[in-house]
Amino acid sequence: MSSELKVVLVGCGQIADGHVSEIQKLDNAALLAVCDLEPVMAEQLAVRYAVPHHYTDYQKMLAEQKPDVVHICTPPGSHLPLVKGAVDAGCHVYVEKPLALDYRESTELVDYVQKAGRKLTIGHNSQFEPPIMELRDLVARGVLGDCIHIESYYGYNMGGNFGKAILGSPDHWVHRLPGKLFQNNINHMLNKITELLPDERPEIRAMAWKHGGPAGFGDVRDDLGDELRVVIRGKDVSAYGTFSSHVKPVAQFARYYGTESIIHLDFVSRTVAVDRGATLPSAIGRLAAGFDQSLRLAGSAARNAARFLRSDYHFFAGLAHLIRAFYDSILHDAALPVAPRDILRIAWIMDEIFAQIHGATS
Repeated sequence: MSSELKVVLVGCGQIADGHVSEIQKLDNAALLAVCDLEPVMAEQLAVRYAVPHHYTDYQKMLAEQKPDVVHICTPPGSHLPLVKGAVDAGCHVYVEKPLALDYRESTELVDYVQKAGRKLTIGHNSQFEPPIMELRDLVARGVLGDCIHIESYYGYNMGGNFGKAILGSPDHWVHRLPGKLFQNNINHMLNKITELLPDERPEIRAMAWKHGGPAGFGDVRDDLGDELRVVIRGKDVSAYGTFSSHVKPVAQFARYYGTESIIHLDFVSRTVAVDRGATLPSAIGRLAAGFDQSLRLAGSAARNAARFLRSDYHFFAGLAHLIRAFYDSILHDAALPVAPRDILRIAWIMDEIFAQIHGATS
């Protein structure tokens, strides 16, 4: 294989901009073409980013461009046939989350790629944000100790562009997912948990409901669940997962409780703080703890400033790292950035959640 990967992308919606911009920053890849069933979508993306070719015919793009890698950024109901088409053309595949409609389809997809000797990754870019990278270093150095419990919180803004699109049409593809709004988002909540929860089949308890918001549509939008709570119990590690569309400000964070410390990750401010408890006695210890916590946050902010100066502090930082790692795994036959086992564990957990909340969100 050449030292420069030939790349194409199918599905020119909102997330495609992030993929295109990050691919074009790399010196080991060339984006040759984009494709969408809607001609205007393909053309506008190609024009805005000076991509040489654009298509409405996926098979024609694969045949003419002969890519090494295909980025699949379409709704999940189309992932399985698109992945199979790419693999049959000899390509490796980057698939946006959720991987497929359910665990069975996800397993079929992963098996198909592996049997063909190709490589697959999923759009779990939040697993490569700076706070998670720092967490891995802290865990490796023993700062956390043994993990006992995890809290993962994912806030969602229904007033944002994507939320408005979902509420704007009963025909939006999210309404056709088994887990609807949750299925398109809780990968980011769950992968913070599976990071340090090794169990293949943990115990799951889930509940969901519609808290409020616009109603009276007279269609599927009236039953769109927007609040989810999940309790997960493994052999040695437990976890809480929260998805909320109503808490303001919109927050995204995780806390890891260990035998040596508690580690707080804030994915909005991209800060990491380690709480080792008071090291001084009585009132002096309580007073010093506030200064100690402030110093830790100041250190995290300083690291963010350094990332900013290196042009590494931007919205798609996690996506950029994931794409680079995936391409390196192809070019150097290295380990995949997201193991297939972890992809399938999350797919299984999601199926368990949706089975429990089915019919309970209206």
